[in-house]
Amino acid sequence: MASSRETSDASIGVSLAIISAFAIGTSFIAKKKGLLNAAMACEKTRASAGGFAYAREPTWWLGVALMAIGEGCNFAAYAYASATIVTPLGALSMIVTAALAHAVLNERLTTHGWVGCALCVAGSAEIVAHAPEDAPMVSVKALAAMAMKPLFALYVVIAVGSAIWLAIDVAPTRGNVNVLVPIMICSLAGSLSVVSCKTMGVAVKMTFEGNNQLVFVETWVCAVCVVVCVLTQLNYLNKALDRFNTAVVTPVYYVCFTTLTLTASSVMYEDYRHQTTRDIIASFAGFVTIVCGVYVLTTAKDGYGTDVVKFKRSAGARTERAVDDEELANVASPARERDA
Repeated sequence: MASSRETSDASIGVSLAIISAFAIGTSFIAKKKGLLNAAMACEKTRASAGGFAYAREPTWWLGVALMAIGEGCNFAAYAYASATIVTPLGALSMIVTAALAHAVLNERLTTHGWVGCALCVAGSAEIVAHAPEDAPMVSVKALAAMAMKPLFALYVVIAVGSAIWLAIDVAPTRGNVNVLVPIMICSLAGSLSVVSCKTMGVAVKMTFEGNNQLVFVETWVCAVCVVVCVLTQLNYLNKALDRFNTAVVTPVYYVCFTTLTLTASSVMYEDYRHQTTRDIIASFAGFVTIVCGVYVLTTAKDGYGTDVVKFKRSAGARTERAVDDEELANVASPARERDA
């Protein structure tokens, strides 16, 4: 009976994770289109420079709604299945995003970019396949006790400190030229949000089963952590989408988020102590593959920025060549007048 219930829970978790991937993959496109519409509609500061004109775009809010649905399904999936099952299914969002970016945003990746995507997915799959399994969920109190252990506390300090350092010292100067800066901030916050989401998911599930977990302070502390982390992710993901190609942002975000999430999960539950030598070697090989994939992906020449002019062209406005010709004509006119 227990085995049957575990199988049923895993099936529910997988189904929710797949729905989440499709919703999140679509949300990337909707939000990016909203950002582009905002950039074309006015000359105010863009999101990558701290502007908020996109907040008046219905398409952007559609993306936020889809992201909320996806994250909600993801939140529920963690309550039914382990992170080693739910997290890798996030790769489906890359396929959805790539297909929709091709059809809606007219974005293209070079051959090197596609190779980078494949390496990223392969490396992530290798890490997930050999990652330690989650410890059984007993109660919110038990999970809170795990979170208070020195090793996980150290991870939290490093993650929060790194995110603050990147946001204050690195993002203002490098955030618009290096996709890893905003994505790392998102991923560091995301790794903490997953741990908090798992705790919240367990609390909600156990409460519905008759064991009320909402009376514990730890449950509400986790809820606050989820809100703060999600808002941080949303802010810096907007900056990344506004500056960089969606087909680059999605896989890089997936790789960094997956790696840091599995790290946080392993540190908190300390299941790495039970890994075999083969698993450790395979995980290291997967990490190296990810590094190679990210390098190839981020050095692909056509991997950056959906230009607003190109977006106008896809909507039926004047072509980029026409804009270039007009600019050349404007430059040439004073020279002609001077010669005359």
